Amino acid sequence: MTAVTPAPTATASPTPSPGNKKSSRHTARESSHGYWIYLLPGAIGFLAIVAIPFGMNVYYSLTSWRGVGTPKFVGLDNYARLVADPAFWASFLHSIAFILGMAIIPTALGVLLAAVLFDYIAPKFGSRVASILRATFYLPQILPIVVAGVLWKWLYQPQYGIINTTLDDIGLGFLQQNWLGDSDTAMLAVMNVLIWLQIGYTVVVFMAGLSRVDPALYEAAEIDGAGWFQRFWSITIPQLRPEIAVVLITTSVAALKVFAPIYVLTKGGPGTSTIVPAYFSYSNFFTTTQVGYGAAVATLLALLVTIIAIVLLRFQTRNAEGFEK
Repeated sequence: MTAVTPAPTATASPTPSPGNKKSSRHTARESSHGYWIYLLPGAIGFLAIVAIPFGMNVYYSLTSWRGVGTPKFVGLDNYARLVADPAFWASFLHSIAFILGMAIIPTALGVLLAAVLFDYIAPKFGSRVASILRATFYLPQILPIVVAGVLWKWLYQPQYGIINTTLDDIGLGFLQQNWLGDSDTAMLAVMNVLIWLQIGYTVVVFMAGLSRVDPALYEAAEIDGAGWFQRFWSITIPQLRPEIAVVLITTSVAALKVFAPIYVLTKGGPGTSTIVPAYFSYSNFFTTTQVGYGAAVATLLALLVTIIAIVLLRFQTRNAEGFEK
């Protein structure tokens, strides 16, 4: 006679009671409290350096104040004056022109130079030569703006500057110019300096981007008979799309905020031929002591830079998602 053993009965897993859910949420909340202390230094720095000064700047932009005494509230009068000020619109147009000199041209040249160093110089002459050239291109980024400005002012000097002296020595004296003192050439001269300053940054970023590209792509293209330019156009540029987007964002924002090169080289002159919003705001703050008006320029510039940065970041995010797909 065989004994029949009862089949094991399935036991339902206990469902958490509402009380258990509350206690688990309470525990998770308590465990996350410890992380807030690590955010405090950044939050305090943001409040002290960004939020509070920006709030004060917005307040002063609504006043008429010369830096001493009590500010007089005037509402939006400074902004109404700003909209009708041709000097402000000229400074804004110059910023758009400087995007060409600080973003578009350095990005294009940076991609080309990085591809040459990575795909041609390094394989033929060794990675050490490519690294030395990369460091040479990056050198202007290390120099202080004041030092770079003094150097270029000496190069551009109309009487004894090396540019005019060289032109005269090779029989092209008729091309000599007062590069920074002539409103027709000052903008181009400053843009040339900005290109020189920015190109090292773009080369370093793009060479770092190329280091993540699978070498098999270039080897397969070379086996198929693709020349250097075909590999550059079909492989290098598509693979560098994320880096190109990041570089364009950072350099475009820097172009809108550019101040130091203008201050060192031309101080916005001659006349207003190289003035930009940042220097226009500075001159109203400290030269004409129209603090309220200068604050209005700074506030509008900050809002403009923020909006453009958000638009460019969204565009870059969409491009990155499309690239991953």
